[in-house]
Order: sequence, then structure tokens, then C-alpha cells
Amino acid sequence: MSITGTLIVQLIVFLILVAFTMKFVWPPIAKALDERAAKIADGLAAADKAKSELAAADKKVESALGQARNESAQRLADAERRAQAIVEEAKGRATEEGNKIVAAARAEAEQQAVKAREALREQVAALAVKGAEQILRKEVNPAVHADLLARLQTEL
Repeated sequence: MSITGTLIVQLIVFLILVAFTMKFVWPPIAKALDERAAKIADGLAAADKAKSELAAADKKVESALGQARNESAQRLADAERRAQAIVEEAKGRATEEGNKIVAAARAEAEQQAVKAREALREQVAALAVKGAEQILRKEVNPAVHADLLARLQTEL
């Protein structure tokens, strides 16, 4: 065989190999590459979608956290106001109770002072009667002289 014949045979085998490869080998490879490219594109799209969803979720979380912080601050402020109101109310009640106790003590002291004055008047009246008896040298009958003794007691 000559070199030309060998080249022609090799050219024919090469063309058969190319035709076989183009018909049977290349389509599955191209199909696999296309499927792989589609999967990669879908994965990238899903990643982009997930990133946007994550950003939206982060915004929602930040918003919810801000709202929760505001609500907790509001509740804390309300609790402090209620505590202050309770303290003020307790102070008011304690002051009122203290005033009542002081007023009751003053009333009791006044009553005791009145009783002491009455007792003192009676003792002074009794002393005055005894003094008058001794001056007059006769007995003063309390039943007979009740008006006189009552006037004397009121005058003292």
C-alpha cells in the first residue's frame, strides 16, 4: 500500500469515527452538559432567591426585634409608673393613717384633759365646801345645797 492509500483509509476511518462520535457519543455528552448547565443555572437562581428571602427575613426579624424592644420598653415604663403610683398611694394611705392616729391620740388626750379638769373641779369644790364648813363651823348638806355646789363647780 502506498502512502496515499494509507492516508485515504485513515481519512475514511477518521470520518467514520467522527460520524459515529457525532451520532452516538456527542448527543448524550451534550445532553449531560446541557442538563448540568440547567442544574447550575437553577442552583444559582435558587441561591439568589434564597439570598433575597434571607434579606427579607432579616428585615422582618429586625423589624420584629425593634417592635419587641419598643414593647418591652413600654411595658417597663408602664410597670415603673404603676410602681410609682403604688408607692405614692401607699405613702398617702400611711400619711392618712398617721393623721388618723394623731387625731385619735389628740382626741383621747383632750378627753383625758377634760376628765382631769372635771376631777380637779370636783376636788376643788369638795375642798371649797370643807373650807366653807370650817369657816361657818357647821356642816353643809350636799343634798340641800346641790344648786349652790353645781354653780360652784361650773364657775371653777
